Amino acid sequence: MPSPVSRAVLLTALGLSCIVPAVQSAHAALGGSPMTPPAGASVNSQLVSAAAVAHAASGAAGGTSTPSSYTVRATTFGNGTVVREYLATNGSVFGLAWRGPQMPNLNDLLGTYFPQYLSGVQAARAMRGGHGPVAVEQDSLVVHSGGHMGAFAGQAWLPQALPAGVSGSDIQ
Repeated sequence: MPSPVSRAVLLTALGLSCIVPAVQSAHAALGGSPMTPPAGASVNSQLVSAAAVAHAASGAAGGTSTPSSYTVRATTFGNGTVVREYLATNGSVFGLAWRGPQMPNLNDLLGTYFPQYLSGVQAARAMRGGHGPVAVEQDSLVVHSGGHMGAFAGQAWLPQALPAGVSGSDIQ
């Protein structure tokens, strides 16, 4: 029979073994660092110049604005869902987009903005009722999410954190 001290140590170790995986699985989120890809996921990153995007969209020749750049980091999960993280030059996530057969965990992706998102969804549902696609458009958070079983898509961004030359329509 174990002593009370060894039993307490064992229970503490078991408790920590449950907490540590939970902390490791908690992904960084909107406004923070990029997520840690889960096992089996593939990641692809691409540096994008906002000035080049604006130039291509406008079809204009030349440009005198200071180019800003950002990185788009696409993570493809084992289930086929792709999450794109839009990273500012300081490494923080200013936007997210997802598309795939399963909805990603928005609590993980939106992080500290998740309660604000839930409040926005509740307000939208109270105004129009029902279910279906949802749009939360606030000064500090924009989230569009919708789809159906097997085909989900959405975008989220922080308007105040968008780099110069980048708009919400660039988050795809």
